[in-house]
Amino acid sequence: MARNKYPEQTLEQILKVSTLIFTEKGYEKTSIQDIIDALGMSKGAVYHHFRSKEDILKAVMDKELGRAEQLLARLIAETEAPNAREKLIRILEQMILDSGLQQQSMDHILSAQIKNPQFVLEGLKKGVQRDAIIIAELMLQGKQDGSLQVEQPLECAEVFLLLTNIWINPLLFERNREETVSRLHFVQHMMKGLGADIVSDLLIQSITERHAQADSYRNTNQQINL
Repeated sequence: MARNKYPEQTLEQILKVSTLIFTEKGYEKTSIQDIIDALGMSKGAVYHHFRSKEDILKAVMDKELGRAEQLLARLIAETEAPNAREKLIRILEQMILDSGLQQQSMDHILSAQIKNPQFVLEGLKKGVQRDAIIIAELMLQGKQDGSLQVEQPLECAEVFLLLTNIWINPLLFERNREETVSRLHFVQHMMKGLGADIVSDLLIQSITERHAQADSYRNTNQQINL
């Protein structure tokens, strides 16, 4: 068998086609043979890079996390604001808005894995180890310029990410829109109490709409009265 002269291009093509099929058919309904057929490659070419469909999903996730990391870095470099608090607010808002349709597709792909404990744990670790450090640095700058009064920036950033990435997710906890909005307002209130008033009403609205576009809410007409 001839050696593949362009393994990076092959890998990129596998991930591109897999993402498309996962989005169109859903992860659970997609077989690795579906991916092989769509690629027009031999089984050996695909299995040379990935042992299973789960490995392909992990690679797709890693690629999207890399894109999110690049977006965050770009926003930090380009966002102008009078102080660190305003800068962080604008960055968080823009992160949701800039993810757009691409993130909605990822939400659909990952929905089948959201109740997988290993999947959730891996997502938690990556968020805390990567993004929390960056957000904590901005919080520290806010403390230095007087726009924030947070006493423990790193711990505060970690809690913020754990809540917004996991606890807020209506798909994971089978919540409706009203229940999700209620929890977002709780996070907003909690962050104010911690001296990190960074959860804007626009951020709450954007997160709420993104979950709606990803069809993440539990279908119910039940209303809550608290």
